[in-house]
Parts: sequence; C-alpha cells; structure tokens
Amino acid sequence: MSEWEEAQKEELSFWGDCSDTYGEETKQFVYMRKMGFRPTSTWRSPVSFNGMGKSYIDIGGGPCSILLKFINTGRRFVIDPCEYPSWVPHRYANCGILYARGPGEKLDRRAREVFFGSLAFDVAFIYNVLQHVDDPELIIKNALEISKELHMFEWIDIPPHPGHPQMLTAENLERWTGLKGTIEYINENGCVGKAWYV
Repeated sequence: MSEWEEAQKEELSFWGDCSDTYGEETKQFVYMRKMGFRPTSTWRSPVSFNGMGKSYIDIGGGPCSILLKFINTGRRFVIDPCEYPSWVPHRYANCGILYARGPGEKLDRRAREVFFGSLAFDVAFIYNVLQHVDDPELIIKNALEISKELHMFEWIDIPPHPGHPQMLTAENLERWTGLKGTIEYINENGCVGKAWYV
C-alpha cells in the first residue's frame, strides 16, 4: 500500500460512518472566517453562507463540505478521494451539489473538460486537506486553473505522521499559490496549531 493510500485509509477511519461530523463542522466556521467569509442567518440556520450567486468547488471536501451550508449559489462541486458511506453522495445530490470521488491531483485538463466543459468556478476552497495528499503543489495548480479565486486554510510546520504525509510551510504555500497568506497560531473550536490562510 502506498503512502497516499495509507493516508486515505487513515482519513476514512477518522470519519467512521460519517454519522457524527459536528466537531469537524464547527472547525469549518473558523476556517471560513479566516478565509474572509461571514455567516448569515436564515429562518433555518444562523450559520449559512450567502454564495452571492457564484459557483464553488471544494477540493477534498469530505463527507460534510462547507458547501452544504451555502445558499444563493451557482454550481457547487465537491471532490474527495475517500469512499464514504453510500448516503454521503446521495446527500450531496439531494442538495444540488455535484460530487465526484477522486483526488485533487486528477483535476487535470481532461477531467475538467468532462466535468465542467469550458466553464470555470468562481471560487475554489482548499481547507485542512493538503497534509493528506500526494502532490499539494499540483492540487493548488489545478485549483488556480479551474477557479477565478482561491481561498485556503492549512496547518503548517507539522512533521509528517500517519495519515499526513506532507509537511506544509508558509514559504511553499505562498510560492505555489503566488499569494501572500496570513500566519497565525489558533486555539479555537478544536482548531489548535499554526495555520496559514488566504
């Protein structure tokens, strides 16, 4: 089994049957605020996000992408390599979100043509994902090619460990994205560590 396959196995083990994702979902609100998004209240929830009619892609969105909490959007798409329980893709479909099982490294030109035709996304999200992947630079390259705007939140300076084969640094993330991010130590809603976000 490759290092990447081991990382995906570890990730799937973390999510279990995906029935209780509350802890990770509360972390998403920290990620979103740091990336510049503020929730809006609706009659149904105080923590929805107004998509302003834009289209969104969540790369590595897992079983409970933040896009589930977006209203007033164009197209929404989640791609993730793990094989979650069968109800997870059905939930996305029922919410009008296109879902594909696959790694972000595979969002190459051919895949983009199949999934999206010539259309790009307005916004791409990558949050708490790149430690788990095979080639973080390639995923960022693909995200930049497929979207007009990239928002990221990643933990940095953590040595590789089981399920997390990549050590991310601010220097590399800024070189790969061409964007100057913010570095901050965070201890909030279960989010603990040194982060880089843009």
